[in-house]
Amino acid sequence: MSLAMLLVLADGRLPSGGHAHSGGLEAAIASGRVRDVAQVGEFLRGRLATSGLVAAAFAASACARTGRWLDLDGGLDARTPSPALRKASRAQGRALMRAGRAMWAVPDIGREPHHPVALGVLAHAAGLGPLEAAVAAAHGTVTGPASAAVRLLGLDPYAVHAVIAGLAPDIDRVAADAAARVHDPVDDLPAAGAPLLDIGAELHATWEVRLFAS
Repeated sequence: MSLAMLLVLADGRLPSGGHAHSGGLEAAIASGRVRDVAQVGEFLRGRLATSGLVAAAFAASACARTGRWLDLDGGLDARTPSPALRKASRAQGRALMRAGRAMWAVPDIGREPHHPVALGVLAHAAGLGPLEAAVAAAHGTVTGPASAAVRLLGLDPYAVHAVIAGLAPDIDRVAADAAARVHDPVDDLPAAGAPLLDIGAELHATWEVRLFAS
């Protein structure tokens, strides 16, 4: 396993379109639930425990189980009740696969995958293991919204990055839990839901003016 390769995959500057998505934060800010750094931290902790855990588990499984990509993609579809979030996940997966094909020999998996599945596919192509795929997935579920928070609320970026640093042990724990379950049946993988993110995504999709795609 190459730590440098993991950094390439988890780099927020990777041209995979992640900068265009707030992870539900834009809708949460508009609803008044998130107004300051402390509330951004609460939002990120909740997102990590739900969407982050699911993304990490499916990325790890996609890295380890190369013959089950379509089953895993279907499992993620079942765990994403919001059509807007399904669309956003597949858009990010498509962009990530395009970036990955420029760097590694990436197999054709037969459809535009959800983002966590695409991440697992690329981790495998890059020679990484399930734990590294899970770390990249869990890390991305908090760093993307954190970056959006600076832009949406005009927060001090140093303070926001301090929140991310404080979440590092939780990211490691979530990733380890996810990687330990790579051989579980797809139906038994984590299905932690976040109804407010689903509702917010559907409302956000109706806005005529918005800064982020999701």
